[in-house]
Amino acid sequence: VEDEEAVRSFAARALRMRGYNVLEASGGEEALEMVRNASAPIHLLITDVVMPNMDGPTLGRNVKRIRPEMAVIFMSGSAEEAFRRNDEKAEDLHFLPKPFGLKQLASKVKEVLSGAPPAKRAG
Repeated sequence: VEDEEAVRSFAARALRMRGYNVLEASGGEEALEMVRNASAPIHLLITDVVMPNMDGPTLGRNVKRIRPEMAVIFMSGSAEEAFRRNDEKAEDLHFLPKPFGLKQLASKVKEVLSGAPPAKRAG
């Protein structure tokens, strides 16, 4: 989820090249609607921190209410420490500083997905 189209398309293209299925949204409301209506599992949310209307932390909290098993990576050009101070569960946050390259993005996604708790199974 990224309101800057160039950053969003770079990240989506980079992840698709690595074999990931990617859904793109230009804002928090659009992303939340996608999560609500998804018929297939979504394992990871990557979102910008600062966006118009709904910021990344608000989106992350709303997504976690719907799909608590989903991992979240926050992207920001701001300092990670300043971001972490504003959240009560800072140890659970994954952070990707902007600007980032393909290697940093792919590495962070792989790291988070490999350490994310497995989805709960029904029955």
